[in-house]
Amino acid sequence: MSGGEINATELIATLINQKENLVDGISYALEKVDGSVSLLLMNKNGIYCARDKYGRTPVVIGKKEDAFCVAFECFSYKNLGYNDYKELGPGEITVITDQNCITLKKPGDKMKICTFLWVYYGYPASSYEGTSVEQMRYNCGAKMAERDSVKPDIVAGVPDSGIAHAVGYANASGIPFSRPFIKYTPCLLLIDDSIVRGTQLRETTEYLFESGAKEVHIRPACPPLVYGCKYLNFSRSSSEMDLITRRVIERLENGNVTDEI
Repeated sequence: MSGGEINATELIATLINQKENLVDGISYALEKVDGSVSLLLMNKNGIYCARDKYGRTPVVIGKKEDAFCVAFECFSYKNLGYNDYKELGPGEITVITDQNCITLKKPGDKMKICTFLWVYYGYPASSYEGTSVEQMRYNCGAKMAERDSVKPDIVAGVPDSGIAHAVGYANASGIPFSRPFIKYTPCLLLIDDSIVRGTQLRETTEYLFESGAKEVHIRPACPPLVYGCKYLNFSRSSSEMDLITRRVIERLENGNVTDEI
């Protein structure tokens, strides 16, 4: 492109064109791309659908009496009268015609679906690989409560994705769930979905102290991010040291355990 970047759509099209037929071309493109490709391609034969070779992100097909649809999340077509038809597996290729949905390449057996779908960017009403996003967040919160020793007055979630984790924590621990951002609270435990760079959480914590909180304990539902993901914009960075986990590790290794982060 004129700005020096790569047009991803043109790149995929070029890879597909390296082979003699469309199915082989799509398979070749999925194999060559080191990342996630959710593909929809239409020609006179129908709409071709493909999921990347490791199934990092979902592709689901809905069906009603006279139509099919394709979406990232199954809840998106419910109010349009569609029912779940199938969820593509890793590397699977199908074609939708005016009569049917036909599998052209069977799914592979290796799955590396992005766990952040459940932790952060998946919609609460969605289910991936048969697992509800909301239920998974409850489960994460409950597991944190099982191994925690802190006894705060309340448990709160960072809206919106952190709320379900906090509800799971509160239900398992018996500590009341509350919303500290609308009223004064002396001591609370704050559940976040994940901590990437730590900038937003720092500002949130400072606001809580300014509003009268005496103690703030942080519990992220996702394990510490030691490496950025080159496929997700919100965890992509120019340096791994942008990640707060890496900065904390560096300070601990240097003996600066009392430094504020």
